[in-house]
Amino acid sequence: MTLTQHDIDQEIAAEHAAYEKRLADGGPVEHHPRRDYAPYRSSVLRHPKQPPVTIDVSKDPELVELASPAFGERDITEIDNDLTRQHHGEPIGERITVSGRLLDRDGRPVRGQLVEIWQANSAGRYAHQREQHDAPLDPNFTGVGRTLTDDEGRYHFTTIQPGPYPWRQHLNAWRPAHIHFSLFGTAFTQRLVTQMYFPSDPLFPYDPIIQSVTDDAARQRLVATYDHSLSVPEFSLGYHWDIVLDGPNATWIEEGR
Repeated sequence: MTLTQHDIDQEIAAEHAAYEKRLADGGPVEHHPRRDYAPYRSSVLRHPKQPPVTIDVSKDPELVELASPAFGERDITEIDNDLTRQHHGEPIGERITVSGRLLDRDGRPVRGQLVEIWQANSAGRYAHQREQHDAPLDPNFTGVGRTLTDDEGRYHFTTIQPGPYPWRQHLNAWRPAHIHFSLFGTAFTQRLVTQMYFPSDPLFPYDPIIQSVTDDAARQRLVATYDHSLSVPEFSLGYHWDIVLDGPNATWIEEGR
């Protein structure tokens, strides 16, 4: 039997009702989705069923890093944070500026952190070998960028407004436009991954991934705000999005905490 959007809508509603009941019964606010959130089928498939692998670092504290990526400040070039300048021609689509701050739970800036992004192009297609969406590729847009936060914890990207795309979990399943963010930390084992969305997207109610964040306030923290002061005259519209690493105002992170 084909899984439909109506089926997913009913499951999302049931999950929200169950969360509201847990709150009413005195349960804690859930800033992050449960790993077995049923409407998002891949989450169930990826749900860990074995205990974490223990690595003995008593003899060598850096043992866990031996097979992990590494980077240095000299690895960042001046155009890495401008996804519109990485090829010979102009990418197709609406140019946008995305900026914000990386903050700890007390609102203090987190400096010198590697922030990476990846996204679909304006037609909703990723430049990836396993991409299945038949929208056109843009030869002038790869959809990947990176930068380091400054002394105020700020990051800044110039890119193209990503398009929504179908993802085949169920009949007529579409993902809202979004940008993936990766925060490296001081070591690869500290890496955190999240997603930023755009205001007033009509696909929000139908998407089981963003709806897996069942708390309304936590879900809203994934949505950027339009900021006219970040818009560049005759060039790009501006969006502001802060990332909070911990505490009651923490930004949702994939795989939870």
